[in-house]
Amino acid sequence: MQRRDFLKLSVGTAAAAAFASNAQGAVKEIRIGYQKTGVLVIARQQAALEKHFTPQGIDVKWIEFSSGPPMMEAMNVGSVDFGAVGDSPPVFAQAAGAAIVYAAGQPITNGQGILVPKDSPIRSIADLKGKRIGFTKGSSAHNIVVQTLEKAGLTYADITPVYLTPPDAGPAFANGSIEAWAIWDPYFAIGETKQGGRILINSRDVTRTNSFYIANREFAKNHGAVLQQIVDVTTAAGKWAEQHRDEVAKSLAAITGVPLDIQTVAANRANFVVGPVTDDIVATQQGVADRFYKLGLIPKPIVIRDIVWRNPAA
Repeated sequence: MQRRDFLKLSVGTAAAAAFASNAQGAVKEIRIGYQKTGVLVIARQQAALEKHFTPQGIDVKWIEFSSGPPMMEAMNVGSVDFGAVGDSPPVFAQAAGAAIVYAAGQPITNGQGILVPKDSPIRSIADLKGKRIGFTKGSSAHNIVVQTLEKAGLTYADITPVYLTPPDAGPAFANGSIEAWAIWDPYFAIGETKQGGRILINSRDVTRTNSFYIANREFAKNHGAVLQQIVDVTTAAGKWAEQHRDEVAKSLAAITGVPLDIQTVAANRANFVVGPVTDDIVATQQGVADRFYKLGLIPKPIVIRDIVWRNPAA
C-alpha cells in the first residue's frame, strides 16, 4: 500500500472534513471498525460500548471490513476512529504516512496459518517453492507467508503471490486456482472444515504474532479520555470472552453471519486477552516492519514505537 493511495483517498473525503471540523469539540459519535471475528464483534453483540457511552450522549457506529488494509485506509482519512487488525496492516499504513496509532495489543496464539488441499502433494514448507499462494496483501497473512518461507530458507521470489481478499480467496482455493492459502479465522476454519483444506502451517509454529487495536491519530490526540474508555470496555469484553467461549461463538455467528459450527472452531482456539502495547510486543512488531522493508514491501524503514499511543492521563 503506497502513500499515494492514502493521499488519493484523503482528497475530497467528506468524512475527513467532518472529523477535522469537530476534532476539538465533544465526541458525538464513535466509529468502530471490525472484521468477522474477535473481541470487537463480541462487544458489538453485547452492546457493551453503547451501554457505556449512551449515557454520555455518544453514539456508536459499527463498520465491517473484510480485512485490515481497507480499515487502515478508512482510519487514515478519519472515517473510522478505532478498530482491530492483524500485525501487518498498521506496518504498511505507517510506512505510507497514515494517521494512526497503536492503542492496545493482543497476542495471537492460534487461528491462522497456511492451508493446502487435503490431497495436495505439498507436505512441507519447502514444497511451496514455485507454488501460487493466495493471501491479502498487507495483511497478517502476508507476514505469515514471509516468515514461513524464511524458516525454510526460501525467498519471496520463490513463490507466486496471488493477492486476494478473503471472500475471493476462498473460492479460488476451492477451485484450485491457488495451491495454498494463507488466512486467519474464521476463514481459516471455513477453509479447513468446508473447503477441503489441510493445515500445512499453523502460525504459532513459525513465529510470534500479535493483533492490534488501532486508533485514528487525531482522535487519540484530541479525545484521549474517550479512547481510554473504549480500550477499557474492549478489555473487559475480552476478559468475559475468555471464560464464555460457547456464548462467544453464538455472538460471533449472530453478528457476522458465519455459521455457528465455524465460529465455534474459531472461538475455541482464539485468544481474547487485550492489553497494553508492551515493549515485547513493540519489539516483535518492529521485526515485522524491518523484514518488510528488507524485502522491499514497504518503501521506507519505520519505527513502531513512534506511533504507540500512551494515555497522557495514565
